[in-house]
Amino acid sequence: GAAMLLWLWLCVCCWPVCGLRIHEYLYFQVLSPGDIRYIFTATPAKDFGGVFNTRYDQIHLVPADPPEACGELNNGVFIQDQIALVERGGCSFLSKTRVIQEHGGRAVIIADNAYDNDSFYIEMIQDSSRRTADIPALFLLGRDGYMIRRSLEQHGLPWAVISIPVNVTSIPTYEMMQPPWTFW
Repeated sequence: GAAMLLWLWLCVCCWPVCGLRIHEYLYFQVLSPGDIRYIFTATPAKDFGGVFNTRYDQIHLVPADPPEACGELNNGVFIQDQIALVERGGCSFLSKTRVIQEHGGRAVIIADNAYDNDSFYIEMIQDSSRRTADIPALFLLGRDGYMIRRSLEQHGLPWAVISIPVNVTSIPTYEMMQPPWTFW
């Protein structure tokens, strides 16, 4: 009744109230370039996209060009069988996921376009188009996405090499390399 409506209203108006439970996080590690060799935290899309049935020990994380990936990509050939790093904005999360899927991507990581966002995870939900997507879609904090893209630009690299997903419960705490700009 009323309690459920209030909770729904709080979820719509004030996302953090809904909170994410720990098992709703997914982790990946950048292997290269070395200056961002950290374990990053992402959140899977809420109601669309696939799940990771495979662990990729070394797969390319390719920044989409253009970054928002709302249409044809200039570097689509590099996304084939790899994972795309996309920026939020311009079209729905689902549209971006479908663009990457159409280019043969294995998954998409959508970084917030607020580069100063280092703590607020957004729930990615499908749009009203009734379309679907089969590849996993993850949300990444804006600060993390920015730092990955900046490192690639500084090194003149077209992609990062990552492992995904990473099981952090098996890693000793002292070896957990989180980005220094992230607070846990």
